[in-house]
Amino acid sequence: MRIVRFTFASAARAAAVVALTLAAAAGAQAQTKLTIGKVIGGDGFHVPTYVALDEGFFKAEGLDVTLVELQASAQVAAVLSGNLDCAPIPSGGAQAALSGAKIMYIVGESLKSQWTITARQDIAKPEDLKGKTLGLGRPGGADYDEAQAVLHRFFHMDAGKDYKVISFQGEPERIAAMVNNDIQGASLSIPHAVIAQQTGLKVLLRTGDYIPRAGGTIWCMQSFVEQHPDTVKKIIRAIAKAVMYFRTNKAGSIKVLEHHIGSIKTDAEAGAIWDQLHDSYGAEVPKDLFRAILESRRLTMIAARQWPADKPLPDPEAFLARNLLDPTLKEMDYVPANLAAPTKSN
Repeated sequence: MRIVRFTFASAARAAAVVALTLAAAAGAQAQTKLTIGKVIGGDGFHVPTYVALDEGFFKAEGLDVTLVELQASAQVAAVLSGNLDCAPIPSGGAQAALSGAKIMYIVGESLKSQWTITARQDIAKPEDLKGKTLGLGRPGGADYDEAQAVLHRFFHMDAGKDYKVISFQGEPERIAAMVNNDIQGASLSIPHAVIAQQTGLKVLLRTGDYIPRAGGTIWCMQSFVEQHPDTVKKIIRAIAKAVMYFRTNKAGSIKVLEHHIGSIKTDAEAGAIWDQLHDSYGAEVPKDLFRAILESRRLTMIAARQWPADKPLPDPEAFLARNLLDPTLKEMDYVPANLAAPTKSN
């Protein structure tokens, strides 16, 4: 957050500025400028952020929020360098935290894994992907890790051994590659999977049926949280209001989805996405799901020889502003999410 400090040349000038400020405040609430990252093309995990912006929940809290569209890795770098206030990239934040960066998670968004493995029509079941090429995200990203984890744990298939992987940053590019048969399957978030179905592709599986996962959890630098706790509470309240709005307001939510997720073309597509996702969000951060974010990244770092195999995970709660999150949700009578457990087991 940028804080502007004024130096006044005279008492008269100071008085004039104060008078103008008071006059402006009489007509409108002062707004605190804030920047939050947004993935390119929009993302189903971050829908509460989009709702909070478009439906005025940030503004009602006195926040002038700008969403800055960047790739996930660039968002992480921007927060760490002080060029972005907050990012909804939990896995990248976990990598930074375990590498020694002083960051703090502040509020949740998605409480259900939203990735799918989507494929061409001639792929009848996940096992048919053996020997095929899949389009995933970068290793360490949720759109790689979650697809790989489900295929490994439930279908005994491993990347590089049983199927080939091409990394794509953008989900629309994965859809185009499947249509052209350059790849036979891909990891797509539910909004993009719905669009893919319109092109004749099919959803083989939903990772949320197999594994729980918190996605889109927002984090900032620890110094930001410590210096601006009131601003953090405002962010929490805005996101919580957005979560509850999205659960029940289909018509308004459709407009938000169409505005922020670039591949959506029609109300019908947006409505189908809402039908699948409206009960998938929660501002709360359950301890088990939060720990899983960091533990998953610790295992990835061990495989990359960036973390000693015998070194345990630090206390995850040290990276979460629970002293601000939980009381704020309680004060506003926030209704927690009511999510069913994954339906598949191995």
